[in-house]
Amino acid sequence: FAVLLGDDLIDARDPVLARMIAVREQYGGSVLCLMEVPRDQISLYGCAAAQTTDHADVVLVTDLVEKPDSADAPSTLAVIGRYVLDPAVFGVLARTQPGRGGEIQLTDALRELARMPASEGGGVRGVLFTGRRYDTGDRLSYLKANILLALERDDLGPDLRAWLPTVLDPDGS
Repeated sequence: FAVLLGDDLIDARDPVLARMIAVREQYGGSVLCLMEVPRDQISLYGCAAAQTTDHADVVLVTDLVEKPDSADAPSTLAVIGRYVLDPAVFGVLARTQPGRGGEIQLTDALRELARMPASEGGGVRGVLFTGRRYDTGDRLSYLKANILLALERDDLGPDLRAWLPTVLDPDGS
């Protein structure tokens, strides 16, 4: 099954979920969407340690850490809000103890799945995403996403383009 978190908006022109499902069909286990982020931002995300595979856009996830300090992060591969999960995750979540922030973290359950044998629903892979993504949990990114996507729409773009200069330069100077 797929989980799509609402605070990550991925542009429809950059589909990643279909690729993730194909990776799941090929390998089994669970599949994460991963994106390179600057090291100083990795503490905002779950972070994956990974090994390359025969596919340039697919890695084998060997470990996961929820929101690590940038100095301690095993990589700059951030887990972004798309998951294709094996049903084995429910059993793992049931026995997962609260972690960072006193909450049961999906990242901690996925860490255990990465160490489990495929015969038990284990194994975690990541699809490396390089497309357009907006973090709608960040207020400025949320606003930028709305403006950028609205500008591209035929029904909104022309009026928005005409209106923006009146807000950005109300005196016309």
